Amino acid sequence: MRLKDKVTLITGSGSGIGKSSAIRFAEEGAIVIINDLNEEHGKATAVEIESAGGRAHFIRADVTKADQVQAMVAEIIERFGRIDVLFNNAGVSGVGRLHEIEEEAWDRVININIKGVFLPSKYVLPHMMEAKSGSIINMSSCIAEIGLAQRGSYATTKGAVLSLTKSMQVDYAPYNIRVNALLPGTILTPFVEDYLKKSYGDNQEAAYASLKTRQLSGDLGRPEDVAQAALFLASDESKFMMGSPLYIDGGVVFGKNA
Repeated sequence: MRLKDKVTLITGSGSGIGKSSAIRFAEEGAIVIINDLNEEHGKATAVEIESAGGRAHFIRADVTKADQVQAMVAEIIERFGRIDVLFNNAGVSGVGRLHEIEEEAWDRVININIKGVFLPSKYVLPHMMEAKSGSIINMSSCIAEIGLAQRGSYATTKGAVLSLTKSMQVDYAPYNIRVNALLPGTILTPFVEDYLKKSYGDNQEAAYASLKTRQLSGDLGRPEDVAQAALFLASDESKFMMGSPLYIDGGVVFGKNA
């Protein structure tokens, strides 16, 4: 029960890493607030948690809309009295070389991946400041540390999230709020499967093989791998980690196959 009775908000938790994290947090005693734009997926995650004996509550809200985020946070505070953990997980992929990216596509990635961290944090932080306690986990990526073909928009956002994490930590350390970032490698999620379809079409098997060779592990990560890391950052076990990037990348950043 590493998160016993902690109220945790996870954005984008209807599928993938967010869903796995929600399930894992609930297993460790958390009251999990499921947030997703996809109501069907979000409610299904909540039902799965409750069916296993956990506690979950679904709220549909667009993390890029201030009024919706503000209303979501207000509902959580009214119902549960506090927010102990915020996991800014919601995000989208972006594919293409810079000169090929349409402005609308660029804006969408920037808006969701950066503003979608800014707004939940903005409205949750005052409550954590009042409580003088809290853990915020921001979803960055190992792409913030490396160059990768056709990922200009996505890399821009994940580098920004990593920098934002460090600045947030300086501002909110006096309130006993910890802010850390997750930097996954390639994780086999619907997010990645969508990217493979867009990028490789009928050559997806070759793409899988290529992705596996990038990682020293020789395989892709699973959502559960990242959920375990998120659980660590959410729990008191990581109380001395502040403004830190935590890599779950199978050896992409700091390793190289001979």
